[in-house]
Formats: sequence, structure tokens, C-alpha cells
Amino acid sequence: MNRARQFQKRILGAAAAIVAISSGCPAALAEPAPATKAAVDPSPAQQQRPRNVIFILVDDLRFDGLGFLQPGIKTPNIDRLAAGGSYFPNTRVTSSLCSPSRATILTGMTARNHGVVDNNNSSEEGLTFFPKYLQGQGYQTAFFGKWHMGNDTASPRPGFDKWLSFSGQGNYYPNTGIPDAQFAKGVVHKYNVDGRQVPQQGYITDELTDYAVNWLSKERDPKKPFFLYFSHKAVHSDPLPPPRYAHQYDNFQFRLPASAANTPENYKGKPRWVYDQRNTWHGIDFYYNSDMPMTEYLKYYYATLSAVDDSVGRIMQYLKKAGLEKDTLVVFTSDNGFQVGEHGLIDKRNAYEASVKVPLVMYEPGTVPAGVVNTGAIRNLDFAPTFLDLAGAPKPAQFEGKSAWPLITGKVAAKDWQAPDFTYEYYWEWTFPQTPGTFAIQRGNLKYIQYYGVYDIDELYDVAADPEEMHNLAEDPKYLDAKIALRKALYDQLANTEGKHVIPYTQRQSIGAVRRNRNGTGAAPFPDAWLVEPNREDRLDPIVNDSRFKQAAHDRGENFIPSPIVGQGTNSVEHGMKSLPPAAKGRN
Repeated sequence: MNRARQFQKRILGAAAAIVAISSGCPAALAEPAPATKAAVDPSPAQQQRPRNVIFILVDDLRFDGLGFLQPGIKTPNIDRLAAGGSYFPNTRVTSSLCSPSRATILTGMTARNHGVVDNNNSSEEGLTFFPKYLQGQGYQTAFFGKWHMGNDTASPRPGFDKWLSFSGQGNYYPNTGIPDAQFAKGVVHKYNVDGRQVPQQGYITDELTDYAVNWLSKERDPKKPFFLYFSHKAVHSDPLPPPRYAHQYDNFQFRLPASAANTPENYKGKPRWVYDQRNTWHGIDFYYNSDMPMTEYLKYYYATLSAVDDSVGRIMQYLKKAGLEKDTLVVFTSDNGFQVGEHGLIDKRNAYEASVKVPLVMYEPGTVPAGVVNTGAIRNLDFAPTFLDLAGAPKPAQFEGKSAWPLITGKVAAKDWQAPDFTYEYYWEWTFPQTPGTFAIQRGNLKYIQYYGVYDIDELYDVAADPEEMHNLAEDPKYLDAKIALRKALYDQLANTEGKHVIPYTQRQSIGAVRRNRNGTGAAPFPDAWLVEPNREDRLDPIVNDSRFKQAAHDRGENFIPSPIVGQGTNSVEHGMKSLPPAAKGRN
């Protein structure tokens, strides 16, 4: 049994156990749901009714950071969603960074086209957010939580009838980072509620949920369908749980991925920048410039997630009490992944699996098949067209994604789902310069990664056979044709709507997070294959396009383009003179 099948069987077993517990049946008697299940055929009345949607977006949550995926993590309410709905393990983001990812979700466009390329100065000029189209379909729309675009302003945005947000990342507590003396004078963090400044009074996850439930139960028009965009601050750094969960994981021992260890085996075939990043703001040895072990940080991280789980429970409680559970699609996901030591890295930004993969659970009894692990590939680029599709709205011309509604409802089986290539883009940020510009493409199980503006190697992985991405196949001759094809496809797909290939960037305003632990890990050596003696005649071979012809020459032990340095061999005046007529040899 391969790793993917084992993973799927474990998830299905966990989902079955949750269903058994909630129904009062012994878990041993619960039969796991099949990986594929017949589509649920709604009645004509159900098909005609407008569908409500609650979109719950968590910040920086790992793809496996839920109780039904990771033993020891406590998320019972989200686990119940997975047991009664569908879980999509092949969900990825096209840019693994807060602002670009959120802009992609909201606009249905990639970063190269919506222009929100980092977290620094993300102009929203000319953009239309998909809830605007839902309003045109008669929907009431509401936004609660983290926006994090448009120069960190919290002002209401077009497309939302109800608005609550805050500047930048927000704060877990009303006084987070505020000295006691100022707090005593009444200085607290504030929300923007429909254009008014309102003091934050409580723990942010709980208070956002209070506002959301109040809107659902008292403020909205019950005669209209609704779309609630619920965007949590949690579990973004630095995660602080509410008092009730402050010691939840005190006695739990978290484990780091095997690739977190600083060993030659773990760095074999990896780019230099990966090792260099180990001792930085985003490296496992010096993350956020602290010496806190990651195993300790995760206690804060997952305790903070517990408040989100409570929030999900409160939302579901409302839907059941109001009789809306079968009329409302509930979506739970994250804006990007989060590494906790993979390859010595933390955070996100790069194209490795733990960075780009996000959890995705969908729940709507009678519409979304229950207890299913749906392996069809979905991108955050696909959310906007999916939401407009289920609402009966036409797809705008600028949308680049594909509606996944047929896959979600089971009308198209995962094995028949024609997923587009997964194309990834991350543009270098001066604030966090340790991660280079990164472009990647995944077609089927092969993922190719290249870097922009850095002196380093590229990467190729079979993510089905090697999900931890430990075996770089980029220089394996067996994969040469695949690498060449993916390089071309990646370049073609990274063109913007004008057909241009442009690297966007924002104005540098500081040196950024460049510090390293004085006594920590040093810099990486260059790859051994790059260390050569001078005056080699194959000096042009690495520059010439890769091809089967070049590979065949190297397999024969020959140079593809023999090129001695100036003044030697066939690249000398003496050699050139042999080609001249006798009369020309005596000219000055």
C-alpha cells in the first residue's frame, strides 16, 4: 500500500470514528466511506433555491493541522465538518503569502495579473472582488476579519454590505503590544465596523465570531441568500491563545519533520538558499530571531487554533438552530500553508508542499457527499469561479480559475476531474530577502521549481513517490524531456494578460529581516559539481539549452560545444591562421 493510500485510509477511518461517536455507535462498527461516492442529486426545489455560503479562512494553517489528520490536535468541530462533508487533500495556493493569496481568492486572478505581489504596498486599484457579482445575484454579503491589502487600511471595500476589519495583521488581545501605562489611559486596538472606529474589547477570534453570529441572527435580511466571508487572524504569528486554552498542550510533545535535522542527507540535492535560510528569520535555527524551540511554538499555534474550532462550532450551532444547515455551504480553508522545519525552513513563501498545500473541508448535507476524501486538485484561484457558479452568476472574463462545483458535489468523480496545471509564483520581497523569487509548475505528479535572480540550482520532484521532496530529479537524465517540457509550460503560463513576462516589485523602505545568529549555522557551500578546474573546454555547455543531443554527448564523455579559452587550441590566432589564404597570413 503506497503512502497516499495509507494517508487516505487514515483520514477515512478518523472521519468514520467521528461519525460513530456523534451517532452513539461504537467506532469499531462504523464503516469508512469510500474514496469516491455517487453524486448527491438534489431535488428540483433544492436545485432552484439560492444557496447560502460561509467561507471560513484561517491564516497560516498547515495542510495537516487538524485533529482528523494529526493525532493529538484537538479540533472536534472542524473534524465533524470533515466527517459530515468532504475533505480535499490536493488543495494548493498559487502564491503562498497572505496578501497575494487573499487577492487571488477575492479576484479570481493570479498575482501577476491582480498586482498584489507582497505584503508591503498592495494597491487594489482596478480590482473587482467576487462578492460584488454575488450582490448582483441578490446576495447579502458580509466580511469579518483580516483583509491585509491596500496599504493596511481597514476601510470598507466594495462588494460587501456588512464590514468589520482592522489594520494590518490585527491583534489577539485589545492591549497586545501596548504598554500598561497607555492601556490605563484607554489606548486599545480598534476595528473598523462599517466605517466607524470601534474599540476591540475581547479576544479577537471570539469577538469576530460574536459580530458574525450577530449579523447572521439579527442584522441580515432573512429573505435573501447570504455570503459570509469570515477571515480569521489566527493562527498567524505570533499566535496567542485565549486564557481557556493557554495550557492546553503543556504536556504534549510535538514532533518536527525528519528533514528539519541539519544533516548532509537532508540537504543533498537542495539549492544553496535552503541551507542559507536555516539561520534566518524563516529558518528553523533562528526563526523570528528567537531561540524558542519550534516544539514549544507549536503549543501556542495549536492552542490558538482551538479558539477557531470553537468559532466553527458556534457558526454550526447557529445554522442548525435556524434550520439553515442544509441550505448553507460551509467552506473551511487557509490562505497558505506553514512549514515547521521541513528542509530546515519555517513559515511559507516557497514552492515546497508544506508551504503551498492548505486544508480544505466543505460541508452541506444533501449537496456535498459526506465522509469523502476527494482527491481532485483545487487551487485558491478556483474559489471565486466556484462561488459564482453555485450562485448561478456568469463567470467574468478576467477570472483565471475553474469552477470546482461539479467536483465538490460529486457530479464529476475525482478520477475524471481535468485539473489545470498548478502554476506557482512568488516574487522576491525586500522585507524578507532570504527566499528568492520562485516559480513552479506541477503537472500530474511532477513538480518543477526554478528560482529568479539567484545563483542556484532548480528542482524537480515526483510528489506522489516522494511527498517530502527529498530526491531532486532535475539532473536525472531520465527526466530530461519532462523537465524541458515543464520549463516551457511554466514560462508560457506565467505570461500576464498582455502576454508579457514581467517581474513586479515594490519600493524598498528598509534593510529587511537580514539578521543571523552570530553563533549559528554558516552559509552553504556551492554544489560539488560546480567546483571545477580552470580552462575547461566544456565551459559553454551549461549555458547551451538542455536537449537530448547535449545529454547524449555528455553520456559519451564528450563536450557538446568545445570552447577553449581565448588564446588556446581552436580558440587561438594560430589556429585561426590555418583557415586563411596564404596572402592574408602576412597582413598586419
